[in-house]
Amino acid sequence: MLELLRARSQHTDFSTRLAAPANKPLPPRIRPRQQASAEAAQGLWAQLREHGSASEEDEAAIADPASLELAEGYSRNIESFIGTVKMPLGVVGPLRINGINAHGDYYVPLATTEAALVASYGRGADITARAGGITSAMIGEGVLRTPAFVFADMLEAGQFINWVAASAELLQSAAEATTRHGKLITIEPFMDSDTVFLICRYTTGDAAGQNMVTVATEALCSFIAEHTPIKPRHAFIEGNFSGDKKASYLGLHMGRGRKVTASIELPDVLIRKFLHVEPEAMLAYGRVAALGSTLSGQLGAQAHYANGLAAFYIATGQDAACVAESAVGFTRAEKRDGSVFFSVTMPNIVVGSVGGGTGLPSQSAALGIMGLKGAGKASAIAEVVGALCLCGEISIIAAIAAGHFTRAHAKLARLR
Repeated sequence: MLELLRARSQHTDFSTRLAAPANKPLPPRIRPRQQASAEAAQGLWAQLREHGSASEEDEAAIADPASLELAEGYSRNIESFIGTVKMPLGVVGPLRINGINAHGDYYVPLATTEAALVASYGRGADITARAGGITSAMIGEGVLRTPAFVFADMLEAGQFINWVAASAELLQSAAEATTRHGKLITIEPFMDSDTVFLICRYTTGDAAGQNMVTVATEALCSFIAEHTPIKPRHAFIEGNFSGDKKASYLGLHMGRGRKVTASIELPDVLIRKFLHVEPEAMLAYGRVAALGSTLSGQLGAQAHYANGLAAFYIATGQDAACVAESAVGFTRAEKRDGSVFFSVTMPNIVVGSVGGGTGLPSQSAALGIMGLKGAGKASAIAEVVGALCLCGEISIIAAIAAGHFTRAHAKLARLR
């Protein structure tokens, strides 16, 4: 990097490039517009063409007639609406799941621009279906919000925790008064000298629940501010302790969202026939991959949950930023008698079947493809996600173990 900077400095005046421009007026500000409409979008495009770099071709691609016709329906999901971005949508399946909530055969939509991804997950779905299907179970639930309170000293912090413990039912009532579907199931204090974090765990019905728990925790904090005899110097609705949209040790061990474990035994004969690799080669790579995860300090040990998660979240209207925390967990591969046992455990799957982007036209249709649209389906979606990620793990482990990984990407992507 130093060599590159030295070379560029010979023909670039860095002091000019890095200095704030003198007396250069700002172009007109984009003022947030909460209500989406075709007229508002067209007004924004006029501003982008006049003062930015947008072209009429850019506008035609993003603000197409179909998007503008449905503009008002996007008001709940975005500000300053200017159109929609079109992504390729693929499908894999049937994904056979023997789950507590998801039970049957599912065709799973995936939105991605990465060639080879759909083919890889489809290969995993094929071999697992041939083996009888994936066992998948949601074994935990709870979205976290962690308000923080700073006191004068350690003694006050301890007294505050004592008050919280005595007032738990009142705090629960204050939080739950804001929602018909959310339940505050635990409040766990975490103390660091003069600072107290309250780990508030909520169930959120069929919604992913990020906004739901924020509103509920705001009410809880308001109750504390009004009633606690130990007044904090500072109070914050979120102390950056919950792991919201971040990979964290807290999420890894306590879970944030829906915790799912999924597993299958693949007979050696199927591995050889459909994955074109020796079972022992897969196990050998699994051992190396687990070592690599440990030595590099990864949270958990897995190959590529984020690929399937991002494609599924975008396709079905989930909060794509939650991939940061959802892509944490453990993949295992163990030799069994005449087969290989594969499993994934994912403690932070943040999904819903209602709310957020799930009601948008394309995303609602994607949920409809699976038969998992609307109330009562969120737990099943979480089990589908766990099974899907297991398919991706099996496929990529086989591809790398067999030496097919590069060839597959060259064939399906780079050298098309």
